[in-house]
Amino acid sequence: MATIIPAHSAQLADMLEHLVATWHESDPSHTEQGLRGRVCDLHRFNFLLWHEEDIARSPDVNDTKIAQVKRAIDKYNQARNDSIEKVDEWLIEELARHNVVAAQDAPAATETPGAAIDRLSILELRRFHMNEQFHRTDATPEHREKVAEKMLVLDMQRGNLTQSLGCLLEEIFSGIRPLRTFRQMKMYNDPTMNPYLYKSQAIGNKIEGS
Repeated sequence: MATIIPAHSAQLADMLEHLVATWHESDPSHTEQGLRGRVCDLHRFNFLLWHEEDIARSPDVNDTKIAQVKRAIDKYNQARNDSIEKVDEWLIEELARHNVVAAQDAPAATETPGAAIDRLSILELRRFHMNEQFHRTDATPEHREKVAEKMLVLDMQRGNLTQSLGCLLEEIFSGIRPLRTFRQMKMYNDPTMNPYLYKSQAIGNKIEGS
């Protein structure tokens, strides 16, 4: 059944690594389709999130800019969570196309492939920026030594996560494990769920009607 797995985890990791480097030289965009396209969409939102988070931590940014950055972070984080679910939805459709159905009592994994790919995406961003730290011209030898030690750990984590993702995909497409999605149910951007949003809307409606 391995032949129907749409993408191998090592290939996905290499693609994510390549995109991080490319997107630091140009606008973050891609032309991929299918599963790879959905993974690229997820990776793009993580890329945008990472750099907004950097801005938010700058001591030179004023309150107005911080508010703008916070709203951007909320927007990208919502899109990121939606993208994780879209990766899993594509895989579920692929399983249906190949009539792969796990046994009713087959144990599900603690996370979906989409969630694991999300972690791999963030890991590739961390590896890129850690490598930047190693090559800083103003870095001290002590700084580079610490960074090199962290890079070894990150590389080990990449290998472990890539292997685990590959095993998970193998088990799912072999019918050993089911692919059960876990909806994020984010509330903070929902105007009917976030009390600050729906109370603000109620006040606004009251003012308009007075």
